[in-house]
Amino acid sequence: MQLINRQTYIWIPLIILGGAFLIALAIYAMLANAGVDGPKFGGGAQAPLWYFLVVGVQALTLTFPFSQAMSVTRREFYLGTLLTAGLTSAILAVIAVIGGLLERATDGWGVNGWFFGLPWIWEAGPFGALLLNFVVAMLFFVIGFWAATIYKRFGPLWLTVVLVGIGVLLVAGMWLVGRLDAWAAVFGWFATVGVVGLSLWGAVLTAVLAAIAFLTLRRAVP
Repeated sequence: MQLINRQTYIWIPLIILGGAFLIALAIYAMLANAGVDGPKFGGGAQAPLWYFLVVGVQALTLTFPFSQAMSVTRREFYLGTLLTAGLTSAILAVIAVIGGLLERATDGWGVNGWFFGLPWIWEAGPFGALLLNFVVAMLFFVIGFWAATIYKRFGPLWLTVVLVGIGVLLVAGMWLVGRLDAWAAVFGWFATVGVVGLSLWGAVLTAVLAAIAFLTLRRAVP
């Protein structure tokens, strides 16, 4: 059901990624022509992730009522939606790894420009890059889906309260780290865990949010 309109889950994310890549490549080429010889890094590969966050919201707010009218159970809708998101995440992750391998083989597309193969992402090799790209894409989708379930179940007021509460907790956490003068330890932990470790922690967070979303979805009003 989610793939009836393939544009949402497949073609639009690919167009966004391809457009961001071409723009970044053009900028890298202009910098190279201007005499900038050092490595050029860009964060355009994250562009589809923000779109995927919105798709996570739309998957519930737009498709969930239709699924209930079609007598699809909530469990079936939930599993089918996550599997569809997993398919798109896998496609994006594979493209990112192939792009990273091509960048390494061509020394940054011949202009020392790096779009997919950012050094810290590739510190664990192609597997680490594949895992991180897949998990981050799924995390963005699930965040949007989770927020939409709260909206559907409790309304915009409680969604706002939850989001503001999370923001307050994050700020309080940063204040506490600064108060304890522990930023060096925090950054050291990130460096020690590495790409694979961060990906696994991201997978845990994704699973927790997905579980909460399912529990909330069971009582959400279509």
